[in-house]
Amino acid sequence: MKRAEKADRIGEILEDLYPNPPVPLDHTDPYTLVVAVALSAQTTDKKVNEVTKGLFAVADTPEKMAALSPDEILSHIKQLGLAPTKARNLSTMAHQILDAGGEIIPDWDFLESLAGVGHKTASVVMSGAFGVPAFAVDTHIHRLAHRWGLSNGTTVERTERDLKAVFPEETWADRHLQIIFFGREYCPARNHDLGSCPICGWAATKKQMTLEARRDKR
Repeated sequence: MKRAEKADRIGEILEDLYPNPPVPLDHTDPYTLVVAVALSAQTTDKKVNEVTKGLFAVADTPEKMAALSPDEILSHIKQLGLAPTKARNLSTMAHQILDAGGEIIPDWDFLESLAGVGHKTASVVMSGAFGVPAFAVDTHIHRLAHRWGLSNGTTVERTERDLKAVFPEETWADRHLQIIFFGREYCPARNHDLGSCPICGWAATKKQMTLEARRDKR
């Protein structure tokens, strides 16, 4: 089966399972989305939402965030992984935004220039906040794309290009969320029976199934 045909079938399954996938991070505007996504690195969305509830109560704008010291920001996010670095980044980011005019704008270069914001975070914001076609690829999507034979890229950047090539542009915003939700519910990284998975069962190669089965026995 060609990649495009495989992607079409995968897309149909994901659409049936998750027809209207929500952004799992609580936010009210582009700025709070940037903050939430930046905080989500190496942390569950659930924990981020717990933490940002208190953080946004005191600092839900760049002006309010810039008024806090990194230590004050840290006191609100200390439960998260990499909290000290994230606190410094949020402080720097707030000042960067103020220096640039005070608002988050739909510009790739601007977003990726902000402290703590990489291409994945920028992609989430461009798509979720501004409706700009983007396909945010994290390590989980990277893993599933390889498992399903949609990409053999060794980097997240290559996987992003491969997925953009096989999924229609108008589906990108939903598709990356659908893959994340599917991975959490049906397709874990380890100790996964690929043969019984609704997608891996037919999309993964026998070689991939054998490799993962051997790995999980170690």
